[in-house]
This record gives sequence, C-alpha cells and structure tokens, in this order.
Amino acid sequence: MCRLKVKLEDKNVDDSNNDNLLSIICTIDTLRTLIKKKLVRVVDVRKAEDYQQEHIPTAVSLPLAVLLEKDTPEGVVDILESLGISDKMPTVIYDDTFGALAARVAWTFQYVGHTNTALLEVTFSHWKNLGLETDKNINTFPKTQHSLNINYDIHADAPYVEMVKEQPNKILVDSRERLNFLTEHIPGAKNIPYTMVGSINNSSSILRKPEEIKRFIYNRGITSDSEVITYCGSVGTLSGLTYYALKLAGVKNVKLYSKSFREWKSLGKPKEEFKDANYWDLSAE
Repeated sequence: MCRLKVKLEDKNVDDSNNDNLLSIICTIDTLRTLIKKKLVRVVDVRKAEDYQQEHIPTAVSLPLAVLLEKDTPEGVVDILESLGISDKMPTVIYDDTFGALAARVAWTFQYVGHTNTALLEVTFSHWKNLGLETDKNINTFPKTQHSLNINYDIHADAPYVEMVKEQPNKILVDSRERLNFLTEHIPGAKNIPYTMVGSINNSSSILRKPEEIKRFIYNRGITSDSEVITYCGSVGTLSGLTYYALKLAGVKNVKLYSKSFREWKSLGKPKEEFKDANYWDLSAE
C-alpha cells in the first residue's frame, strides 16, 4: 500500500507561549485543540508498522526500540531534533500499551531537558474507539535545534540506588508484579505493582485518579515529601508509569532507575527474596 509522506511546517508554533505548558497528563480535548492550532508535536511510540496503519493526526513515529538504541543524552537530543521538536515545544506522547512505553519515552525527553512533555490520558485504541479522527500520512517535520540540559534530579543509577537503599528517608519502589517481586528484588524495596497505579482495566485513562494513588502509596509510608526511586524488570517502562503516577499523586521528588533490575543483577549487586512466601504474600494491598 502506498503511503503519503507529508512534510509539515511549524510557522504557527510559538515556543515562547507559556500558555502551552503541559501538565503531567494531557487530556483528549487539550490535545485536539493544540493539534488544530499547530502548537504541539504528537509522538507515537508504537511499532512502526502500527503507526503506518493509522495514528493520531500530525503524529510522528518513534518506536520505543529506536529510542533505546540511542539511549544516551546526546542520542536523545538527536532524536528530538530529527522530529522537529525544539526546546519549549509542547510534546504529547501516546502508545497502545496502557501508557508504559509512552511513560518511558516521556521521562527520557524530560531527563535531557525537554520539560514540556506530557502523556496522553488514553491509549490509541481508546482514541479510536471514541470515533476520533486518525491519520495515515507519514508525517515529518523540518529538523530543528534542541539544547541538552540534563535533569539529574529525576535520574538514578546503580551506585546511587546502592547508596540510598537503606536510608529511611529514601524509598525504593519495585513496580513489577507481586510474584516477580517476591522471587527477587533489590534489598529494602517496597512493592507497588504497576497494575495498582495504572488503569489497566479502565481504558478511559492510563492512570488511576490521584486520590486512589495517594491511598496506595500512603499505605507504604510514602508522602509528598518522600524521595522515591522507581525501578522494574529491564528498561524502565513499568517503573516509568509508576514514576508519573507518583508525580500525579503529588510526590515531589521521584527518580527513575531506568536500567532497573536487569542491570542490578548483571552487576552482581545483592538481592533479597522471600524463600517462604505463601499465598497471602501475593496480595499487594
């Protein structure tokens, strides 16, 4: 099937307009308005073949695998520039995987300094199910320039995790499902499965309401003033979703250990496990 490749100009985008600053979650109505005004870059992080079938109007394609291949600060800035994303341009990211892939990409953009980034409140499937407009054009934009301004406050690496994992004011959160957590995890970590904070069975939103998230995290001793480091099994997707859930619930200081438990194990770091875990241990409540 022949696809139309469209190059779009951004003459109507005003990077200095503070009225276009995005919240953590971008609503459908907000995105549709920004698209009509040509004031946003929409990023589709599904597989390329899914994007080619159809996507949200004006969206560009950035499969997560492509980002992970260039997952250095300089590499991510190159990606931003190739997508025509300049420093302050509002950028909304979506996927079709309950928000986890989009969360990892959004966090990465913010880590290298693109602060004006948000998650779309719904998946692409829900967007379609609502009967909203879609696009089949392969959209490209003129290459632009983007500065590199790393936000170290939202990032954690293995040495940092090892240093703080037993400090009472630092809380390490494992975002994997309960059984995986019980099998093995970083010592001292608390388990908040991504299914507790994400609306996996509620397609109207990728994250639960802030009040619900607050209830879950307060039960684990997490307050708005806590420092929380999230991690998951491999590349920071599930923990990326938890990262944004905690931010949505008002936790000010959240970091993502993006290389997560896979790297921790490969480095031979200590692990903790429940050898005598029983049925009741599977409950995360």
